[in-house]
Amino acid sequence: MHLSSQIIRNVRLTEKASLLTESLNKYVFEVAVHANKIEIRKAIEELFGKKVVSVNTSNHYGKARRKRTAAAGYTADWKKAVVTLAAGETLELA
Repeated sequence: MHLSSQIIRNVRLTEKASLLTESLNKYVFEVAVHANKIEIRKAIEELFGKKVVSVNTSNHYGKARRKRTAAAGYTADWKKAVVTLAAGETLELA
């Protein structure tokens, strides 16, 4: 089992994530690539002390990028988790 701070990497504060938070009480996080839904749920509940109803995840693979010398490379792979909290629960992120 990983530490909670190693599973939750970052909060995704985008326009779409803000709309999800306002309308559906869902929060978007960038998480460790190898974390599963159970570990993500436990990490959120441990870090924030809130009740998690569901966790949805999606993998985002790195895009091909070129360097100045035409050497090929890729951006990093990352994983997104959309966490739904129980009714009445909120997170103060900003």
